[in-house]
Amino acid sequence: MAEAARAASTMQSMTGADRLCDALLAHEVDVCFANPGTSEMHFVAALDRQPRMRCILGLFEGVVTGAADGYGRMTDKPAVTLLHLGPGLANGLANMHNARRANSPMINIVGDHAVEHLPLDAPLTSDIDSLARPMSRWVKRIADPVLIDRDVADAWAQSMAPGISTLILPADMAWNEHVYRSQPVRGKRLPQKQLQQETVARIGDAIRTKRKVVLLLSGAALREHPLRIADNIRRSADVEIYAQGANGRIERGRGRAPIGRLSMTHEIGLEMLRGVDMVVLIGAKEPVSFFAYPNRPGRLAPETCEVVQLAGPDQDLLQALEWLADEVNAPSEPVAVKPFAVASPTASSTAALTTDMVNRLVAARLPEQAIVCDEALTSSGCFDYSYDAAPHDFLQITGGAIGIGIPMAAGAAVACPDRKVINLQADGSGMYTLQGLWTHARENLDVLTIVFSNRSYATLWGEMSKVGAQKPGRNAQRMLQLDQPELDWTKMAQGLGVEASRATTLSEFTRALDAALSRPGPYLIEAMV
Repeated sequence: MAEAARAASTMQSMTGADRLCDALLAHEVDVCFANPGTSEMHFVAALDRQPRMRCILGLFEGVVTGAADGYGRMTDKPAVTLLHLGPGLANGLANMHNARRANSPMINIVGDHAVEHLPLDAPLTSDIDSLARPMSRWVKRIADPVLIDRDVADAWAQSMAPGISTLILPADMAWNEHVYRSQPVRGKRLPQKQLQQETVARIGDAIRTKRKVVLLLSGAALREHPLRIADNIRRSADVEIYAQGANGRIERGRGRAPIGRLSMTHEIGLEMLRGVDMVVLIGAKEPVSFFAYPNRPGRLAPETCEVVQLAGPDQDLLQALEWLADEVNAPSEPVAVKPFAVASPTASSTAALTTDMVNRLVAARLPEQAIVCDEALTSSGCFDYSYDAAPHDFLQITGGAIGIGIPMAAGAAVACPDRKVINLQADGSGMYTLQGLWTHARENLDVLTIVFSNRSYATLWGEMSKVGAQKPGRNAQRMLQLDQPELDWTKMAQGLGVEASRATTLSEFTRALDAALSRPGPYLIEAMV
């Protein structure tokens, strides 16, 4: 009788949506970035019954997926997104692409029509599975509510590999009630692929025989401790180390090992790797130029260069560096690091505002443990001036799909509410996900957004010249300029609930920057450069 009573007490009747929430929380997935629609209302109702789940609305799906990316980069665990059928998923694909390139953990819940409704081909019916696959590591359609625990455990394990998992939730799988006989339990992480000792020995032989070797790092190899080991290898083995051109997160600043980025600009990248005999990939991909150009190679390493993968992003990058350090007898104890020398900003307070001075001033004033989100594109430069800034994390656009900065800053601020987030934002790309400022305001996120207002798609002007169009005509100019009318970022930010000001001189920008850094909460500075 007692056993029967205990068994009965563990049996629960609930909707599939409620069970899905319980299973997510069992895996400590407790933040949901959402833009739901009608098909997801049962899941929304289930979220409403879960006070442990923090639900954050984005006014566009690109904000939702971009915020989940920023959150995953800073916590090393997934948030869950809630998206409305195929069109909603499609709206979020660009920033899912960036998240995939950053190897960010993420779990998407995409609602779909009830199973019996799909053959009727209602207006919102689409092939969600095919839309999800290019940007997802793993895709699964929930087909049996009784197996939701297993589906969520698999989705979580795949996201922690790391990568993007997409679960498709038909409406009837959410609304039907079922009896569950136990509480959901946390699944197991996927086993990591083992490192190959012979690869370590091969790299060691190249170093010992004085071949010119470059270590190219990305992912978890760019955190403080692994970077210190890489720097020890650099010092003792006379090798070069670079961060991959685009990375999800780098821990850097005063007291941390400095590392430069390998440029993906064709001419610069080729020069940086000139004469290199071996490029060793540690969480990184083979270096290539960002775009292709006529009669130019896409690969940046010399033709004779050997490209060796020591460890992929789904392997233990710290162990890979430790093994290599041991192989070349690099010291295991920390060595005092000397930052790259950067000149202090000097200019008259009445000087005109330039992108260079904005980046110099931001780097000089970075708060301790700030998080920098960089989507300044052609106005970028803060990275080069902040090697000896206060310790901070640096997040950047990884996949080239513009519109990541404002949402990524939101996700980083949700992940780390006690740290200042500074978003360096190009004006053209900022317009792709402008709605994210509303989320900054609604959640009172501690994000300072600095918009480089040059009123053009400046990146495309550069690309036009590279293909030989030195003097764009009227049609080309109208597709590259953001004037007639000019964008007014202060009014747009204020309309979305974010306090904002405009700076046209160095002194105006300095005052606005100091004021914004001295107070919590969202703020935007439009820097007229």
